[in-house]
Amino acid sequence: MTAPRNNRGTLVVVVGPSGAGKDSVMGFAACHFAQRPDVLFVRRVITRPSDAGGEVHESVSAVEFDEMKRNGAFAVSWHAHGLSYGIPKDIAGKVASGMTAIVNGSRAALPAIRAAFGDIAVAVITADAPILARRLAERGRESEEDVLRRLARQTPDVITGPDVTVIDNSGRLEIAGNRFVALVERYCSEIPHPA
Repeated sequence: MTAPRNNRGTLVVVVGPSGAGKDSVMGFAACHFAQRPDVLFVRRVITRPSDAGGEVHESVSAVEFDEMKRNGAFAVSWHAHGLSYGIPKDIAGKVASGMTAIVNGSRAALPAIRAAFGDIAVAVITADAPILARRLAERGRESEEDVLRRLARQTPDVITGPDVTVIDNSGRLEIAGNRFVALVERYCSEIPHPA
């Protein structure tokens, strides 16, 4: 257990390959923490239609995103898979005031997120390759050829460090979900919070 950090909260960044079930694990935790005002699930700004499935996000055009970025609307932003993603600037203030904020991130963006937020916690959600392939195919967003290309691109990034927890989501959602809840609880317990 790390020492309390002057009542500062924690940003928990969820990363992992497409198809690992990051949204499902986060959704499980969101239900668990629904009555906890000190736990916030971040709504990202994404240049993707709001009805595209997956996480609930603020949908903007590429032009709107660029304008928001120029105006300093994001604590951090990045580009991946042809889309732009932004974490709203006000999240940094909420974490500084003691909240535990959970955000769907990107492995490639971790250095920028660490630079923007300082100490963070990283949850790497993984699953076995055949399960990733099946889940990607079931989403129906990509052709079989695109799925195979995506999986070939996803070389296993080794993310290690004292702030990194790997959670295997190859089995039942409750198993990975409860492990993630326990991780979030550990960071929440570092600061006082309402009952």
